Amino acid sequence: MSSQTLLLPEQVFDGTELHKAWVVAVDENRITYAGPLNGLKNVGSYTKKELKGMTLMPGIIEGHSHLLLHPYNETEWNDQVLVESHAERAIRGAVHAKKSLMAGVTSMRDLGSEGAGYTDVYLKKTIDDGIIPGPRTLMAGPAIVATGAYGPKGFHDGVKVPLGAVPVSGRDNAIKEVRTQLGHGANLIKIYADYRWGKGEPSQPTFLQEEITAMVEAATTAGRYVVAHASTPEGMRHAIMGGVETIEHGDGGTAEIFGLMKENGVALCPTLAAGDAIEQYKGWKKGAEPDPERVAKKKKSFQLALHSGVNIVFGGDVGVFAHGENYRELELMVAYGMEPIKALQSATSLNANILHFDELGMIQKGYLADIIAVQGNPVENISQMKYVRYVMKDGVVYKDN
Repeated sequence: MSSQTLLLPEQVFDGTELHKAWVVAVDENRITYAGPLNGLKNVGSYTKKELKGMTLMPGIIEGHSHLLLHPYNETEWNDQVLVESHAERAIRGAVHAKKSLMAGVTSMRDLGSEGAGYTDVYLKKTIDDGIIPGPRTLMAGPAIVATGAYGPKGFHDGVKVPLGAVPVSGRDNAIKEVRTQLGHGANLIKIYADYRWGKGEPSQPTFLQEEITAMVEAATTAGRYVVAHASTPEGMRHAIMGGVETIEHGDGGTAEIFGLMKENGVALCPTLAAGDAIEQYKGWKKGAEPDPERVAKKKKSFQLALHSGVNIVFGGDVGVFAHGENYRELELMVAYGMEPIKALQSATSLNANILHFDELGMIQKGYLADIIAVQGNPVENISQMKYVRYVMKDGVVYKDN
C-alpha cells in the first residue's frame, strides 16, 4: 500500500482560516501539500480518501487535562487520591488517552497527576512507545503547592495522607522540587499560586513572589516552563510577575489583570467546562434554571479576557468531566462570546505555539500529519466538533468512520 495518501474533504480549516475545494496530501508522517487539487503533481501516485461532507483540520490540542482523573460525580476527588491505587489510575489513564484520541485530540498538555506521583510520566512513555494509543503529551508530573495549602484535608495531625501535589516552602526548597520533577521527566512545572487554605474559605495567594520567581528561573534555566493555577487577582499577579507562561482558570480576573497578562505575554486557559460540570454535579439544571453565581462570574471574566486581547488557550480541565467530551470547552467558549473560528484557532495553531507543540496545529506543507475530519462545518456550528469521523496521528489512521 502506498505511503502517500490524498485526503479529499468538503473543506479544510488549516489552523487559521477555512478553505473550500482544498485537498491535503500526506507522505508517511508529514503533510506534503495543502491546496487546490490542480496544484498537486503526480496525483495518480496517491491513495485517495474521500471525506464527503466533512471539514478536515489539524488535530485538536488540549491545553488542560488530567488523564488520571475521572468525573467527580463518579468518584469525589478526595477518594480518587486516597482510595484508587496508582495502578488503577494508570489503567484508567490508558482508557482516557484512547477516548481522547478517538475524539480528535492528537496532542495534550496534562497538568498534574493529582496524587499519583509520576504515573502521568510513565503513561506518556507507554503512548510514545506505541504500547497504547493516545495523544502526544506534555506532562507536568506531581505539580507543586505551598505547604499546608492543598488537600486532601480534614484529618487530625497524627494521620498522614497522600497529597494531591508536592508541598514546598522557601526559595531553596522550591528550586529543589522543580529540579527533582524535571529530573523525573516532567515536561513543564505546574504550581498553585492560590488556593483555599481552609474548608469553605475563598482562595488566597499561596507562594511568596520570590518563591514563584525562583521556581520559574529554575525551570527556564533547564529549558522548561511554568504554568500557574490561579483564580484570584493577587494570585494571578504574583504568577504573572514571576514569569509563568499560562494562567489556569483565572476566574477572578479583572480588566487590569488581563491587561497585565497581555503586556507580559501570559496566556489564559479559562477551563470553562470544569466549572460548568461541577455546578451540574451540585444539582444545577442547565438551561432550565438561571446561571449559578460561579458560572455567571466566569462568563463575565471570560468576556473581560476576550476584550483585553489576551491569548486564550483551549483547555477544559477534562477529567473533571468525561474524557472524550473535550468539545464541551469549545461549545462554552463560543456560548460565552468567542467567535467559532477563534475558538478553533485556539484549539489548533494558537495552542501549538503557546504550549510548545512544534510542527503541529497547522495543515501546512512540512508539518506533522496530525489530522482529523469532522462532520459538517464547525466554523458555522461549533457543536459539529462532537462528530469526529477521521483521526490521523503521526501519519497513522486511528479512526475512519
